[in-house]
Order: sequence, then C-alpha cells, then structure tokens
Amino acid sequence: MKVLLIKDVYKLGRAGEVKKVAAGYGRNYLIPQGFAIPATPGAMNQAGRIKEKATERRAVLNEELSSVAEVLDGKTITFPVKAGETGRLYGSVSSEDIIESIQVNFEIELEKRQVETEPLRQLGTFSVPIHLTMDLIPEINVIIHREGELPGEEEETGEENASETETVQESETIETLETDEETADDTEDSEENKEAAE
Repeated sequence: MKVLLIKDVYKLGRAGEVKKVAAGYGRNYLIPQGFAIPATPGAMNQAGRIKEKATERRAVLNEELSSVAEVLDGKTITFPVKAGETGRLYGSVSSEDIIESIQVNFEIELEKRQVETEPLRQLGTFSVPIHLTMDLIPEINVIIHREGELPGEEEETGEENASETETVQESETIETLETDEETADDTEDSEENKEAAE
C-alpha cells in the first residue's frame, strides 16, 4: 500500500514523502501511530504543505537538540558483565540498559525508539547510533567487559595469547628441524658404518 508520511520515520523517509509499504506495516503501525495517512488523491494535495511544515519543525528540533548531540557524540559508557570463556554474555545489554546508563551519566532522557540496536551479547566495543532527529544522529561507544577486569583487557589478553602461541609454534618448528637434522646425521653415520664393515 502507498502512504503519505506526516512525520519523519527513521529508515523509511521524511514527512511529506509518499512511500510504498507492506499493508500490515501501514495499517497496524504507521497509520495508528500517527506517522502516515493513506495516500489518497485528497491527501496528496496536502503533501507539499506537510513537507513545508515538517521542514520548519525539523529545523527547530535540530537547533534544540544540537547541544544534546554534542554531549553524546563520541562518549563512552561501560557495562561490566558476566561472560563465558568465548566472550558470550550470560544475558545481554539491551537498548533499555543503554538508555538508563545515558540518563545516569549524562542526565539525558531518551525514548526506546531513539536507540535502535539489537541486544548486545558479546564482550567488546560497539558503536551505537542515537536518533535524535533525521539529521542529528550522534554515536556513542558501548564497551562491554568482563566483571573484575578493566575495559579492553580482553583484547590485550587475546594479543598476548596470540604471541605466546606464535612463540610455542616457533620453538616447536626449531625442535622439529633439529630432530630432522639429528636423524639425518644418524642415517649418514649408519651408512658410513655399513660401508666400513663391507
């Protein structure tokens, strides 16, 4: 079905645009939530006016929220968690957890729809976009680390293990080469002894 957006919808379009969407998405979400109306000929006549008003409203919002975007952009929040040996969490860090942490650390209240991320289930650093408006999307860094360890320790440990493995492999290679040389020497000696016996 075709709908006329009367509000900006992230990943879909801006107010005043006509979009083709799945019938269920249009009827069950966009229209009841007040994001769109059916794209009838009457509605299409209003498209220009809707677009104009939305542009004005967006400019005001961008100005109001630009200071919030500056505060959030590039900031880091950390979550100490319990995780298995492979780095998989016993549970997850959800968008609600991120919203709560932002409120505690920066005194900024966000809605769930503004923090669009799948639940994070691995140790590591993740970049999460915050959708303040269609034009203002600051990104924050979310560091998930093991309880009792400092953020980033997992990566260092991984590097150390990698270098240890390389050292072990190198020493094993040297031992193998030495053994091969010794075996070759033994073979030469036994061949010389045979010739001497003959």
